Amino acid sequence: MRTPDGCLRQRRIRFFLFIALLVAGTAHAGRVTVQLDGVDGPLRDAVLAGLEIGQYGDRDVTAAQARRLYEHADEQAQSALQPYGYYDAKVDGELKDNGGNYVAVLHVVPGDAVKVSVLDIKLDGDADGQRAVQKALAAFAPAKGHVLDDAAYEKSKATLQAALFGSGYLDAQLITHRVDVQRSANTAEIHLAWTVGARYRLGETTFEGGQFPDTFLDRYIPWKEGDFYTQEQVLTLQQRLVDADYFAIAQVQPDTEHAHDGIVPIKVVLAPAKRTIYTGGVFYGTDTGPGVRGGVERRWVNRRGHKLKFEALVAQQLKTMTALYTVPLAGPNNHSLNFGANFRDENTDTSISRTWGLAASDSAIWRGWTRTLGLKFLTGNFEVANLQGDTTLLYPEASLSRKQADDPIFVRRGYSLTLAARAGEGSLLSDTTFAQLTADAKWIRGIGDNARFIARGSLGATKVDDFDKLPPELRFFAGGDRSIRGYSFQSIGPPLAEDLIPLARARCAANPNMDCKDFIVGGKNLIVASAEYEYYFKPNWGIATFVDTGDAFSSFGSYEQKTGVGFGVRWRSPVGMVRADLGFPINRSETDSVVELHVVIGPDL
Repeated sequence: MRTPDGCLRQRRIRFFLFIALLVAGTAHAGRVTVQLDGVDGPLRDAVLAGLEIGQYGDRDVTAAQARRLYEHADEQAQSALQPYGYYDAKVDGELKDNGGNYVAVLHVVPGDAVKVSVLDIKLDGDADGQRAVQKALAAFAPAKGHVLDDAAYEKSKATLQAALFGSGYLDAQLITHRVDVQRSANTAEIHLAWTVGARYRLGETTFEGGQFPDTFLDRYIPWKEGDFYTQEQVLTLQQRLVDADYFAIAQVQPDTEHAHDGIVPIKVVLAPAKRTIYTGGVFYGTDTGPGVRGGVERRWVNRRGHKLKFEALVAQQLKTMTALYTVPLAGPNNHSLNFGANFRDENTDTSISRTWGLAASDSAIWRGWTRTLGLKFLTGNFEVANLQGDTTLLYPEASLSRKQADDPIFVRRGYSLTLAARAGEGSLLSDTTFAQLTADAKWIRGIGDNARFIARGSLGATKVDDFDKLPPELRFFAGGDRSIRGYSFQSIGPPLAEDLIPLARARCAANPNMDCKDFIVGGKNLIVASAEYEYYFKPNWGIATFVDTGDAFSSFGSYEQKTGVGFGVRWRSPVGMVRADLGFPINRSETDSVVELHVVIGPDL
């Protein structure tokens, strides 16, 4: 029989033994690190990620734990290399006890990579005749003779499956997917087979949730019922609905649940966008000075989808007001009629103009371009080089424009191109006969992760009977933040004729508010080109360097190339891209500044 004292003694002994074991275990605990050689780059990363022992770098381990982890390291390293095609890797090394800490030393010899000796892909039916499927087959990786790579293999299978679905083979199934590896020969055979089934055709398109009748929405459908289904056509419809700017949600999907007899219906789910949009804000441009802009847009006026938009801009050197009424027309190409009115009051160092105009145009998508045909009426008065003029012009105008961008906020791959032609015939409603062609282009490409290259160019040519009747907006000037930086806005161009300079100087002397520097009247032709390099040292901050060159001139014999170089700062601000540049004129005249500051806030394209 135990006494109470004996029991107490037993409990004390067990307690001290527990403490002793705990202390002993803690004393022998340490950290383990991995020392790996024989592989570099992605292979090294894969091995380290596959080692269980590598996950204990920030934990205490005992000697027994370290040994257990190390015993499995060679198998884990070999398994980690197999997805990259290395099936015959050799791993050896040792576990070092470094004063209570442990170092797992692993020497890896990956050996020869397994290469694909047979690539056998079978598709029944005529699926391999479709362009998307052909492209996926041609790009399948790993190709014959290439190293077996599990990630590339899985990605290529998924791409081919998507190409079959996107080409209308909605029942396509992968029935054979086998990779046979012969380790002794370091070769692999890939065997894949799909049953693709019938190619579906496009059935009825139904719209849900929209604010317009189906007869109006049908204009956006880019196919005819009964055409073969393609994912490209479905995405085109979705993009057209988004571009229409009527909807907050536009989802287009094949209704596979109700597909039958080779026909798949298309289901479109819509939700109306906010009907009225109010815009406003402040801005600053070196060419215009500080200003405010505002506008109101009625996204749809009625159930026929008509649109109405008013905009006003008031800046130190520019004031404009515009109104635009848009009437969508039937057809698949965003066809519309546009009717507008505008007023423009511009006051620069070169010219003063107050004009108003009316315009009517027909616009549509044509082979990926926005095609516009229109008629414009323009009238008003102006001053150029301190000499007064007035004009009235009625002329047709045609333009083609195209723009692509991977990101509208910050473009890393994109371009814009606009071509325009206008001509007027001297008559009761036109003061002179003229013809004019213009081209404007911008090209942006990302370089690495932190840089961009931007190229820009403008061309213009005019033939006119009476140049004095052309308002400033139809003449060509160079200089400014969107032209040749290093020169002030519209300071480059043909000067006033010698016999008119005394009159201009007299008017200037009589009015102290007039600018009496160069008397630039503008030119008939324009050539401007620019190259710019931007480097972003932080996600939202960068620096830039640039060179701009060109001239505005009236004859090739009078062409005098002007060049500006400089550097600037770029800020991706919450309100848009902000560009601040210092430009230095290379061909500086006595009236040109030594340096010009140019500030622009706005999108890349």
